[in-house]
Amino acid sequence: MLEIKGINSFYGKAHVLNDLSFDVARGQVVALLGRNGAGKTTTMKSVMQLVVPQTGSVTFQDIDITRMPPHKVAKMGLGYVPEERRIFTDLTVMENLEVGRQPEREGTVKWSEDMLFDMFPNLAERRTNRGKELSGGEQQMLTIARTLMGNPSLILLDEPSEGIAPVIVEEMARVILRLKKDGLTVLLSEQNLHFAQAVADRVVIVESGTAKYKGTLAELNAQPDVRDTYLSV
Repeated sequence: MLEIKGINSFYGKAHVLNDLSFDVARGQVVALLGRNGAGKTTTMKSVMQLVVPQTGSVTFQDIDITRMPPHKVAKMGLGYVPEERRIFTDLTVMENLEVGRQPEREGTVKWSEDMLFDMFPNLAERRTNRGKELSGGEQQMLTIARTLMGNPSLILLDEPSEGIAPVIVEEMARVILRLKKDGLTVLLSEQNLHFAQAVADRVVIVESGTAKYKGTLAELNAQPDVRDTYLSV
């Protein structure tokens, strides 16, 4: 579904991603783990071409999308939920969902408002509220719901558990497992290992912009030295 091959991404002269390579198979949930500043968010932005890799390639469903305009990447069925959420605060929940609407794609779930409100009951109760009137957790739900209105085949979730209440973190885990059950492929960036263990099939640990470890969660759990080296604070 997604192949990242030897990408090098920069912010000005700052070299953030260094020959980063990994892949995401169709229908899997892959967790991108690492400390703050490891390069997780830059990886997400490089996949979406919001940060354009200077070398290497990003392939989505066998099509090279490197240096493709981000709006064209989105139209191909790649959904992005940024860490900053970026909802439209002066628009209602319903209006935010309408902004994200895209045509149905073959082989993907066709999401509707009713389906999303069934998944996110909090939003159903606040469908006429403006974005700025929602809690942080509700804004996170709205960002995911708005992205799903684009009927993506792969969704990028950047730090979905960051800065929200524990009860909402549990809700986020339930949502990701539901998306996987519905056949959606998920790449999520996380610092919360416990959260990743609840939802992911495979993990990629990033340190200094390089993939230091790739494997299943069972394999990672069998190697506490790897966890301590790259994930402990």
